[in-house]
Amino acid sequence: MMLLIFYLIAITAEAMTAALAAGRRDMDWVGVCVIACITALGGGSVRDVLLGHYPLVWVAHPEYLWMTAGAALFTAFTARMMRHLHKLFLALDALGLVTFTVLGCQIGIDMGLPVTIILLSGMLTGCAGGVLRDILCNDIPLLFRKEMYASVSMVTGGLYMAAIHYELPELASMLVPMGIGLVLRFLALRFNWQMPQFVYRDDWK
Repeated sequence: MMLLIFYLIAITAEAMTAALAAGRRDMDWVGVCVIACITALGGGSVRDVLLGHYPLVWVAHPEYLWMTAGAALFTAFTARMMRHLHKLFLALDALGLVTFTVLGCQIGIDMGLPVTIILLSGMLTGCAGGVLRDILCNDIPLLFRKEMYASVSMVTGGLYMAAIHYELPELASMLVPMGIGLVLRFLALRFNWQMPQFVYRDDWK
């Protein structure tokens, strides 16, 4: 139940931040809602399509579409106020990242997949929605930039798998990896921790 509450908070927050991204690209109301739904639910959809896990979450729960679209429209009407909530959205985005990661890992475990694929399932769930948002908004996806985002997802998924392996209590096996992932993401934001970059300039004449 707790994970479901975190999930609903996360998809709502992701929809709201996506609506702001759509607004920066001067999209109409339909575009705002579509970008919001894709961002909030796209990670799980990409995972399910690649792994053959059906029905898709928004097909099984169409109310999630109404929830994310409603959050996006609310954001569009109150956008001037939203600029003051930047830090809150960063915190909720971090919560969404670790929540989606654990949920994605659970799907992989339920399907009996190898550990590597389970970890990828978690990372896809946590990150793919943002990648789709950035592509549709003509931005370089955050996943491919220097921020510690996908790496936080992999650490969270790895710790969750370790907790399952060592048979920690169910609640602790979820909350401890998620808590460590949240702290790592917050520290990365606070101290501007970055992943190594590959920089290449072809100066041949």
